[in-house]
Amino acid sequence: MKPFEYYNERKQVSDYMKRLYDRQLTTASGGNISLRIDDEKFCITPSSLDKGNLTPDLIAIVKFDGTNLTPDLPLSIETEMHRLILKNRTDMNAVVHAHPVYASAYATVQPNILDTRLTAEAYCVLGDIINVPYRLMGTVSLAEIVAKEIKTHKVLLMENHGAIAVGKNMLNAFDCMELLERTAVMNFIVKDLPGSHNLNGEQVKEIDEM
Repeated sequence: MKPFEYYNERKQVSDYMKRLYDRQLTTASGGNISLRIDDEKFCITPSSLDKGNLTPDLIAIVKFDGTNLTPDLPLSIETEMHRLILKNRTDMNAVVHAHPVYASAYATVQPNILDTRLTAEAYCVLGDIINVPYRLMGTVSLAEIVAKEIKTHKVLLMENHGAIAVGKNMLNAFDCMELLERTAVMNFIVKDLPGSHNLNGEQVKEIDEM
């Protein structure tokens, strides 16, 4: 693999990983991002490197058959999850997995109680969210259950783990993750606000028909 091969795609991944870190949506060792390059391969953040200080040459390239085209780079332990998601969601090109504090707190609750219907923007962008039952991180079992549920959702909470979002492009996936955390913060705030309410059925229907 040449150092500058697929530079634009790898730069997007490294830039958005830094943005994710700078926004305190993940930690130096946590989270991972992937981006489809073409029908045969995708790029993904590596394992064991500072997520807040990545450069394009440190972003791994993987074929959809699982072959690491950058063997000098350690693959993320969640590579299989990203691979299956991108294979199952051919309409989506980017995947963002992170551990935002408030959203991850709601990920400890089963079934999910995080309400996206508090604001029109959250419901329009995120839709309804489910909490995928716990599976050990980095396992095929986790990859398979997430890839199954992501077929009908853009954002998922993973029980006692974190969150994952998909998008048609990197900005779209990142926006989902950022909006998810804002929505989780809002959920936490409004539980003590008298009179707080979510969208009614007619308002939800209007958004669905947009």
